[in-house]
Amino acid sequence: MAKVFLDTNAFIDISEDRDSSLLTSLDGHSLFVSVISLGIWTYLYKICVPDKKFDELPNNFNIVAVDVSTAQKSFLGPTSDFEDNIQLHSAVESGCDVFITKDAGLLKMGYFGKVKIVSQV
Repeated sequence: MAKVFLDTNAFIDISEDRDSSLLTSLDGHSLFVSVISLGIWTYLYKICVPDKKFDELPNNFNIVAVDVSTAQKSFLGPTSDFEDNIQLHSAVESGCDVFITKDAGLLKMGYFGKVKIVSQV
């Protein structure tokens, strides 16, 4: 069982039932998502709290907080996109094995630290 960090696009695909093959490939893995992704998801889909969609989140995902240290590292890179940097540093700090994204630029990196960057497990 791998520790799998979901970039915002992958998390939204799962949460909005847009990619059933991705969800199937993640069965049996420990899933991680940044609190930043939750904020983006609720904003894009106009989800107001409280909402039933949040009931099972803590049972299905390890929610990763962002702290000052993560933000400071993200100011420096590795990309020019602060939000991407937050996601990547959060995956490393959470000890994840895999980072799932559909972002072509991040996929080209291949790895960030020991975290393998892929589009599916």
